Amino acid sequence: MEEKYTVGNLIYDGDIYDGMNTQMDDLPFYLRWLKEKKDGNILELCCGTGRLAIPLAREGYTITGVDNSTSMLKQAADKANELNIPILFIESDMRYLDLPEMYDVIFIPFNSIHHLYTNRDLFDVLIRVKKHLKKDGYFIFDCFNPNIHYIVEAEKEEQVVAEYSTRDGREVVVKQTMMYENTTQINRIKWHYYINGEFDSTQNLDMRMFFPQELDAYVSMCGFEVIHKFGGFKEETFENRSDKQIFVCKQIDDNQ
Repeated sequence: MEEKYTVGNLIYDGDIYDGMNTQMDDLPFYLRWLKEKKDGNILELCCGTGRLAIPLAREGYTITGVDNSTSMLKQAADKANELNIPILFIESDMRYLDLPEMYDVIFIPFNSIHHLYTNRDLFDVLIRVKKHLKKDGYFIFDCFNPNIHYIVEAEKEEQVVAEYSTRDGREVVVKQTMMYENTTQINRIKWHYYINGEFDSTQNLDMRMFFPQELDAYVSMCGFEVIHKFGGFKEETFENRSDKQIFVCKQIDDNQ
């Protein structure tokens, strides 16, 4: 029987998501790399509630946001409309992306590829990205550099990972437990939500771990050249202790 890997609906609740995800340390990085394509078309996959799309559009970029969550896209559209910022938001599973436009930059931010649970899922996305990317365009994405020591320690006991207030007035505490599956490389994370002082629900946050050499090979196999791989958003060199894997890629020239 095939295991079902998921992200819980409450995690995709727009106000719950925005209350927890306030960090913007990746925005300056994307602004630097998009600057060269200032007049181009930009596509953000897994745009969520517009955390990056909205400030990028405010800087003058023509950006389209794609996400598979109706709730997240509604939150994004509402925020963009409040600010009178024109952004096209499209509901689509990025594995089956089929848009009429070609793009100068396509990016998948905020560790979103960890929700591609099989190699086939990842390959389908990379193939779709290549189909929609202009020949001289950039493909940029980021994910975690798996930390086995952290996973082992986190499996031992429940940990509080977030405490915050939402825009709609909820007081939220999130406690985490996890169990790593060696055979699938899936980290089975559970977030236990307490809202306004009472237990609400347990939500799955399953994440596929991608190890560095493995991911390098997959990207190359699908027709991309890694022109930079950073270990952080300040463009630190990728090394053993890096928390992140940040890829800047171009399509491999088939004529070479």
